[in-house]
Amino acid sequence: MKKRVLLNLALALSLVVAASAQAGFMDSLSDAVSVAEKAVSITDSAVKVGTAAQKASQDITPEQEYYIGRAVGATILGKYRPVNDKRLNTYVNYVGLAVAGASDRPDTFGGYHFLVFDSPEINAFACPGGLILVSRGLVGLCQNEDDLAAVLAHEVGHVQYQHGLGAIGQSRIIDLLRVTGAEGFKQFGSGQVAQMETIFAGSIGDVVETMAETGYSKGQEKEADLAAVAILGRVGYDPQGLARVLQAMKNARGAGEEGFFKTHPDPDERLESIAEALAQAPPVSVPPARVQRFQTVTAAIR
Repeated sequence: MKKRVLLNLALALSLVVAASAQAGFMDSLSDAVSVAEKAVSITDSAVKVGTAAQKASQDITPEQEYYIGRAVGATILGKYRPVNDKRLNTYVNYVGLAVAGASDRPDTFGGYHFLVFDSPEINAFACPGGLILVSRGLVGLCQNEDDLAAVLAHEVGHVQYQHGLGAIGQSRIIDLLRVTGAEGFKQFGSGQVAQMETIFAGSIGDVVETMAETGYSKGQEKEADLAAVAILGRVGYDPQGLARVLQAMKNARGAGEEGFFKTHPDPDERLESIAEALAQAPPVSVPPARVQRFQTVTAAIR
Protein backbone atom coordinates (compact mmCIF):
# COMPACT_ATOMS: atom_id res chain seq x y z
CA MET A 1 0.00 0.00 0.00
CA LYS A 2 2.84 2.38 0.86
CA LYS A 3 4.43 1.71 -2.52
CA ARG A 4 1.16 2.56 -4.22
CA VAL A 5 0.91 5.85 -2.32
CA LEU A 6 4.45 6.79 -3.24
CA LEU A 7 3.83 5.86 -6.87
CA ASN A 8 0.74 8.03 -7.09
CA LEU A 9 2.50 10.94 -5.42
CA ALA A 10 5.37 10.58 -7.87
CA LEU A 11 2.92 10.60 -10.75
CA ALA A 12 1.27 13.69 -9.34
CA LEU A 13 4.57 15.50 -9.04
CA SER A 14 5.69 14.66 -12.56
CA LEU A 15 2.54 14.77 -14.64
CA VAL A 16 0.05 17.37 -13.43
CA VAL A 17 -0.58 20.84 -14.77
CA ALA A 18 -3.77 22.87 -14.31
CA ALA A 19 -6.09 22.84 -17.31
CA SER A 20 -6.43 26.62 -17.20
CA ALA A 21 -2.75 27.02 -18.11
CA GLN A 22 -2.60 24.40 -20.84
CA ALA A 23 -3.78 26.44 -23.82
CA GLY A 24 -1.41 29.35 -23.27
CA PHE A 25 1.52 27.03 -22.66
CA MET A 26 0.98 24.95 -25.77
CA ASP A 27 0.62 28.10 -27.88
CA SER A 28 3.95 29.36 -26.53
CA LEU A 29 5.59 26.01 -27.19
CA SER A 30 4.25 25.92 -30.75
CA ASP A 31 5.57 29.42 -31.46
CA ALA A 32 8.95 28.57 -30.01
CA VAL A 33 9.28 25.38 -32.02
CA SER A 34 8.40 27.32 -35.17
CA VAL A 35 11.22 29.76 -34.48
CA ALA A 36 13.60 26.91 -33.71
CA GLU A 37 12.81 25.19 -36.98
CA LYS A 38 14.00 28.26 -38.85
CA ALA A 39 17.20 28.49 -36.84
CA VAL A 40 18.33 24.90 -36.37
CA SER A 41 17.34 21.45 -37.47
CA ILE A 42 15.08 19.29 -35.39
CA THR A 43 17.28 17.23 -33.09
CA ASP A 44 16.73 14.37 -30.72
CA SER A 45 17.09 16.76 -27.80
CA ALA A 46 14.19 18.87 -29.08
CA VAL A 47 12.07 15.73 -29.09
CA LYS A 48 12.98 15.19 -25.44
CA VAL A 49 11.70 18.66 -24.61
CA GLY A 50 8.45 18.04 -26.46
CA THR A 51 7.96 14.77 -24.60
CA ALA A 52 8.48 16.44 -21.24
CA ALA A 53 5.99 19.17 -22.13
CA GLN A 54 3.43 16.61 -23.26
CA LYS A 55 3.68 14.85 -19.91
CA ALA A 56 3.15 18.17 -18.14
CA SER A 57 -0.14 18.77 -19.95
CA GLN A 58 -1.85 15.62 -18.72
CA ASP A 59 -4.86 16.22 -16.48
CA ILE A 60 -4.56 15.48 -12.80
CA THR A 61 -6.74 12.72 -11.38
CA PRO A 62 -8.74 13.02 -8.13
CA GLU A 63 -6.41 10.44 -6.59
CA GLN A 64 -3.33 12.45 -7.50
CA GLU A 65 -4.99 15.61 -6.15
CA TYR A 66 -5.59 13.80 -2.87
CA TYR A 67 -1.93 12.83 -2.47
CA ILE A 68 -0.77 16.33 -3.36
CA GLY A 69 -3.14 17.73 -0.73
CA ARG A 70 -1.82 15.31 1.87
CA ALA A 71 1.75 16.42 1.14
CA VAL A 72 0.76 20.09 1.27
CA GLY A 73 -1.03 19.57 4.58
CA ALA A 74 1.96 17.76 6.05
CA THR A 75 4.19 20.67 5.04
CA ILE A 76 1.92 23.20 6.73
CA LEU A 77 1.55 21.08 9.87
CA GLY A 78 5.32 20.93 10.04
CA LYS A 79 5.07 24.58 11.07
CA TYR A 80 1.83 24.57 13.04
CA ARG A 81 0.69 22.04 15.64
CA PRO A 82 -2.92 20.85 15.74
CA VAL A 83 -4.99 22.14 18.64
CA ASN A 84 -5.14 19.51 21.38
CA ASP A 85 -8.92 19.66 21.70
CA LYS A 86 -10.76 16.63 20.33
CA ARG A 87 -14.20 18.11 20.94
CA LEU A 88 -13.35 21.31 19.06
CA ASN A 89 -11.95 19.44 16.07
CA THR A 90 -14.95 17.10 15.99
CA TYR A 91 -17.27 20.09 16.06
CA VAL A 92 -15.41 21.92 13.28
CA ASN A 93 -15.59 18.76 11.17
CA TYR A 94 -19.33 18.55 11.85
CA VAL A 95 -19.86 22.09 10.56
CA GLY A 96 -17.36 21.68 7.73
CA LEU A 97 -18.89 18.49 6.38
CA ALA A 98 -22.31 20.15 6.42
CA VAL A 99 -21.15 23.02 4.20
CA ALA A 100 -19.00 20.78 1.98
CA GLY A 101 -22.01 18.58 1.31
CA ALA A 102 -23.90 21.61 0.01
CA SER A 103 -21.10 22.72 -2.32
CA ASP A 104 -20.82 22.12 -6.06
CA ARG A 105 -18.15 19.53 -5.25
CA PRO A 106 -19.50 17.53 -2.31
CA ASP A 107 -17.26 14.53 -2.91
CA THR A 108 -13.49 14.24 -3.31
CA PHE A 109 -11.26 11.18 -3.58
CA GLY A 110 -10.33 11.17 0.12
CA GLY A 111 -13.27 13.19 1.42
CA TYR A 112 -13.23 16.49 3.30
CA HIS A 113 -11.34 16.76 6.58
CA PHE A 114 -11.09 19.81 8.85
CA LEU A 115 -8.51 20.55 11.53
CA VAL A 116 -7.85 23.49 13.85
CA PHE A 117 -4.17 24.36 14.23
CA ASP A 118 -2.74 26.10 17.26
CA SER A 119 -1.88 29.63 16.20
CA PRO A 120 -3.26 33.05 17.18
CA GLU A 121 -2.93 34.12 13.54
CA ILE A 122 -6.10 34.74 11.55
CA ASN A 123 -5.48 32.17 8.86
CA ALA A 124 -6.76 29.10 7.02
CA PHE A 125 -5.51 26.77 4.28
CA ALA A 126 -7.52 24.75 1.76
CA CYS A 127 -5.26 21.93 0.60
CA PRO A 128 -6.05 20.24 -2.73
CA GLY A 129 -8.46 17.35 -2.33
CA GLY A 130 -10.35 18.64 0.70
CA LEU A 131 -8.02 18.89 3.71
CA ILE A 132 -8.86 22.25 5.32
CA LEU A 133 -6.80 23.74 8.15
CA VAL A 134 -8.13 26.64 10.23
CA SER A 135 -6.23 28.58 12.89
CA ARG A 136 -7.33 28.89 16.48
CA GLY A 137 -7.22 32.66 15.99
CA LEU A 138 -9.68 32.57 13.10
CA VAL A 139 -12.11 30.32 14.98
CA GLY A 140 -11.89 32.72 17.91
CA LEU A 141 -12.72 35.63 15.62
CA CYS A 142 -16.10 34.08 14.80
CA GLN A 143 -19.11 35.16 16.85
CA ASN A 144 -21.24 32.09 16.27
CA GLU A 145 -21.55 28.85 14.30
CA ASP A 146 -22.84 30.64 11.21
CA ASP A 147 -19.66 32.73 11.09
CA LEU A 148 -17.55 29.58 11.43
CA ALA A 149 -19.57 27.97 8.65
CA ALA A 150 -18.81 31.00 6.46
CA VAL A 151 -15.07 30.60 7.05
CA LEU A 152 -15.20 26.90 6.19
CA ALA A 153 -17.47 27.47 3.18
CA HIS A 154 -14.95 29.95 1.74
CA GLU A 155 -12.20 27.33 2.02
CA VAL A 156 -14.47 24.67 0.51
CA GLY A 157 -14.95 27.13 -2.37
CA HIS A 158 -11.21 27.02 -3.05
CA VAL A 159 -11.34 23.20 -3.16
CA GLN A 160 -14.45 23.30 -5.34
CA TYR A 161 -12.67 25.42 -7.95
CA GLN A 162 -9.32 23.61 -7.48
CA HIS A 163 -7.48 26.87 -6.94
CA GLY A 164 -4.56 25.07 -5.30
CA LEU A 165 -3.91 22.98 -8.40
CA GLY A 166 -4.09 26.14 -10.49
CA ALA A 167 -1.19 27.50 -8.45
CA ILE A 168 0.92 24.53 -9.51
CA GLY A 169 0.25 25.12 -13.17
CA GLN A 170 0.92 28.87 -13.18
CA SER A 171 4.26 28.81 -11.35
CA ARG A 172 5.50 25.67 -13.08
CA ILE A 173 4.73 26.97 -16.57
CA ILE A 174 6.54 30.24 -15.82
CA ASP A 175 9.61 28.34 -14.63
CA LEU A 176 9.49 25.97 -17.58
CA LEU A 177 9.39 28.83 -20.06
CA ARG A 178 12.24 30.51 -18.21
CA VAL A 179 14.41 27.39 -18.60
CA THR A 180 13.59 26.91 -22.27
CA GLY A 181 13.92 30.61 -22.99
CA ALA A 182 17.35 30.74 -21.41
CA GLU A 183 18.53 28.02 -23.77
CA GLY A 184 17.02 29.74 -26.80
CA PHE A 185 15.31 26.48 -27.75
CA LYS A 186 18.59 25.13 -29.06
CA GLN A 187 19.78 21.62 -28.41
CA PHE A 188 18.64 20.22 -25.08
CA GLY A 189 20.64 17.55 -23.34
CA SER A 190 19.80 15.38 -20.37
CA GLY A 191 20.78 18.16 -17.98
CA GLN A 192 18.12 20.54 -19.26
CA VAL A 193 15.44 17.84 -19.30
CA ALA A 194 16.40 16.93 -15.73
CA GLN A 195 16.07 20.59 -14.78
CA MET A 196 12.52 20.63 -16.10
CA GLU A 197 11.73 17.48 -14.17
CA THR A 198 12.99 19.25 -11.05
CA ILE A 199 10.59 22.09 -11.77
CA PHE A 200 7.72 19.60 -11.88
CA ALA A 201 8.86 18.12 -8.57
CA GLY A 202 8.39 21.57 -6.99
CA SER A 203 4.61 21.28 -7.25
CA ILE A 204 4.08 20.93 -3.52
CA GLY A 205 6.14 24.03 -2.82
CA ASP A 206 4.14 25.95 -5.42
CA VAL A 207 0.87 25.30 -3.60
CA VAL A 208 2.27 26.05 -0.15
CA GLU A 209 3.87 29.28 -1.33
CA THR A 210 0.63 30.44 -2.94
CA MET A 211 -1.48 29.66 0.12
CA ALA A 212 0.95 30.94 2.75
CA GLU A 213 2.93 33.68 1.02
CA THR A 214 1.59 35.15 -2.22
CA GLY A 215 -2.12 34.34 -2.00
CA TYR A 216 -4.66 33.63 -4.70
CA SER A 217 -5.78 36.24 -7.22
CA LYS A 218 -8.61 38.64 -6.41
CA GLY A 219 -10.75 36.80 -8.93
CA GLN A 220 -10.17 33.48 -7.20
CA GLU A 221 -10.95 34.95 -3.79
CA LYS A 222 -14.18 36.39 -5.19
CA GLU A 223 -15.07 32.97 -6.59
CA ALA A 224 -14.54 31.39 -3.17
CA ASP A 225 -16.54 34.13 -1.43
CA LEU A 226 -19.48 33.81 -3.83
CA ALA A 227 -19.34 30.03 -3.48
CA ALA A 228 -19.51 30.49 0.29
CA VAL A 229 -22.61 32.69 0.05
CA ALA A 230 -24.35 30.09 -2.12
CA ILE A 231 -23.31 27.18 0.10
CA LEU A 232 -24.44 28.88 3.30
CA GLY A 233 -27.87 29.56 1.84
CA ARG A 234 -28.29 25.96 0.70
CA VAL A 235 -27.41 24.39 4.03
CA GLY A 236 -29.43 26.84 6.15
CA TYR A 237 -26.66 28.96 7.63
CA ASP A 238 -26.81 32.75 7.54
CA PRO A 239 -24.89 34.05 4.47
CA GLN A 240 -24.39 37.31 6.38
CA GLY A 241 -21.94 35.36 8.51
CA LEU A 242 -19.35 35.92 5.79
CA ALA A 243 -19.88 39.68 6.01
CA ARG A 244 -19.52 39.57 9.79
CA VAL A 245 -16.26 37.64 9.54
CA LEU A 246 -14.85 40.03 6.94
CA GLN A 247 -15.81 42.99 9.13
CA ALA A 248 -14.15 41.33 12.13
CA MET A 249 -11.02 40.78 10.02
CA LYS A 250 -11.04 44.44 9.07
CA ASN A 251 -11.27 45.44 12.73
CA ALA A 252 -8.42 43.10 13.66
CA ARG A 253 -6.14 44.25 10.86
CA GLY A 254 -4.28 46.72 13.05
CA ALA A 255 -2.56 43.77 14.70
CA GLY A 256 -0.35 43.23 11.65
CA GLU A 257 -0.11 41.91 8.11
CA GLU A 258 0.25 38.21 8.85
CA GLY A 259 -2.08 35.39 7.89
CA PHE A 260 -5.13 36.38 5.88
CA PHE A 261 -4.01 40.00 5.69
CA LYS A 262 -0.89 39.03 3.77
CA THR A 263 -2.53 36.62 1.34
CA HIS A 264 -6.05 38.00 0.83
CA PRO A 265 -7.53 41.16 -0.69
CA ASP A 266 -8.64 43.99 1.59
CA PRO A 267 -11.80 43.03 3.53
CA ASP A 268 -13.61 46.11 2.19
CA GLU A 269 -12.96 44.97 -1.39
CA ARG A 270 -14.28 41.52 -0.59
CA LEU A 271 -17.37 42.94 1.08
CA GLU A 272 -18.06 45.05 -1.99
CA SER A 273 -17.63 42.09 -4.34
CA ILE A 274 -20.27 40.01 -2.52
CA ALA A 275 -22.69 42.83 -1.66
CA GLU A 276 -25.13 41.99 -4.46
CA ALA A 277 -25.17 38.28 -3.65
CA LEU A 278 -25.75 38.99 0.04
CA ALA A 279 -28.56 41.41 -0.78
CA GLN A 280 -30.34 38.65 -2.71
CA ALA A 281 -29.88 36.03 0.01
CA PRO A 282 -33.02 35.34 2.06
CA PRO A 283 -32.85 36.13 5.79
CA VAL A 284 -32.03 33.25 8.11
CA SER A 285 -33.26 32.84 11.66
CA VAL A 286 -30.43 31.50 13.81
CA PRO A 287 -31.65 29.02 16.47
CA PRO A 288 -30.44 29.93 19.99
CA ALA A 289 -29.27 26.34 20.46
CA ARG A 290 -26.83 26.79 17.58
CA VAL A 291 -25.35 29.88 19.21
CA GLN A 292 -25.06 28.13 22.56
CA ARG A 293 -23.41 25.10 20.99
CA PHE A 294 -20.73 27.26 19.40
CA GLN A 295 -20.04 29.20 22.60
CA THR A 296 -19.75 26.03 24.66
CA VAL A 297 -17.35 24.23 22.33
CA THR A 298 -15.12 27.23 21.60
CA ALA A 299 -15.00 28.65 25.15
CA ALA A 300 -11.50 27.30 25.79
CA ILE A 301 -9.93 29.21 22.87
CA ARG A 302 -11.78 32.49 23.19
